[in-house]
Amino acid sequence: MRCYLHAYLLCTVLTFFSLLYVYSQLASTLEDRDRWAGRTAGRSSHDAGHALRKRPGLSGLRSPEGTQSRCKSLSVSYWNPYWRLPADDVCGVNCLLESPLGEKSSSATNKPKDERSHLAVVACGPRLEETLTMLKSAVLFSNKPLHFYIFAEDELHGSFRNALEMWPVMIQATFTFSIYPIMFPEENASEWKKLFKPCASQRLFLPLLLKQVDSLLYVDTDILFLRPVEDIWGLLSQFNRSQLAAMAPEHEEPRIGWYNRFARHPYYGKTGVNSGVMLMNMTRIRQKFFKNDMTAVALQWEEILMPLLQKYKLNITWGDQDLLNIIFHHNPESLYMFPCQWNYRPDHCIYGSNCQQAEEKGVFVLHGNRGVYHNDKQPAFRAVYEAIKQHSFGEDMEVSLLQPLEAALQGTTHTYCGRSSHLFTRRLKESIRSV
Repeated sequence: MRCYLHAYLLCTVLTFFSLLYVYSQLASTLEDRDRWAGRTAGRSSHDAGHALRKRPGLSGLRSPEGTQSRCKSLSVSYWNPYWRLPADDVCGVNCLLESPLGEKSSSATNKPKDERSHLAVVACGPRLEETLTMLKSAVLFSNKPLHFYIFAEDELHGSFRNALEMWPVMIQATFTFSIYPIMFPEENASEWKKLFKPCASQRLFLPLLLKQVDSLLYVDTDILFLRPVEDIWGLLSQFNRSQLAAMAPEHEEPRIGWYNRFARHPYYGKTGVNSGVMLMNMTRIRQKFFKNDMTAVALQWEEILMPLLQKYKLNITWGDQDLLNIIFHHNPESLYMFPCQWNYRPDHCIYGSNCQQAEEKGVFVLHGNRGVYHNDKQPAFRAVYEAIKQHSFGEDMEVSLLQPLEAALQGTTHTYCGRSSHLFTRRLKESIRSV
């Protein structure tokens, strides 16, 4: 009995001294951290940002001058679908944390409310000029700051950066931007990249890649804003508790609809949706479990995409847009529908005007799909594109943009869309005068 008592006392004493040692080490660690925080707080903002700086109009975080990034530069990167981090042979965890994808503020709790509209675009192939014109339209008519997320092939990165840095300083002060490589899951990456148009399916993976971003407006490269971006951004506040994305109908007139006449897969509503302009609450997308026709179990966003592609890849025509239609067919309560003037396409005027909301209030966002900005099939659409592209920053927009555009549109009245071209300038006039 005495031996057991001695052993118990010995264990008690050893435990006591072990706890003392642990607490002393913890106190030392906290003291060192406080000293480091004090030194960091004492630095000027210039010194703190010497290694990695971010300025309005520049592409976010950069490597120190004179050094090369430890991350490889590839047109297509892959990430582990379970961790959603780049694979080791492309870009390790440390590289990701040093990149804009891993960007976090050290004072997030004290950070003021973000007043920016967050705009994403994906550019592959010969889309540089078209994308820059879209970004230019966003900057010209917006009254609040913007942040651009540009996903592009590596050979386009330098061209995007150089072009945006050549914009006037007063324009650069209104936006920031980050440039990312094209990134798909390693499994079937080449299949995802070639789905419909090069890299178009990248939009499906934005909620998984930009995990620090709460909400995002995705647009195709052939979009032109005729109204401030913050106006469509404000539609987020109209979402109810179940809605997590917003798109416009593919057609207003079922008699000329594509999905209701030709689709070989489920689609949303009566005529489907068009994903060229897609407003997303990405936090809700990441959290939701989606009903589907593949399993009785609801699946999260990262779980549903690959099985959906495998099931329907032989039946879809419009790639990722068809997959979105299938998802929201089974989850209609999750989609907010905005009117056609937020995604106005040639289909809305090619057979006569069939967008009632645009007739009443004008066109807010112009979508020049099917290459109409670069051919003569729809000269009214091309006239708007050319007017914005040719306008020089700093010039009077009424004189150098609106008046030449109105003159050019007068020469398009031989087409159905040309006869509706007054809808293009109705809201544009207000946007120019409100800047």
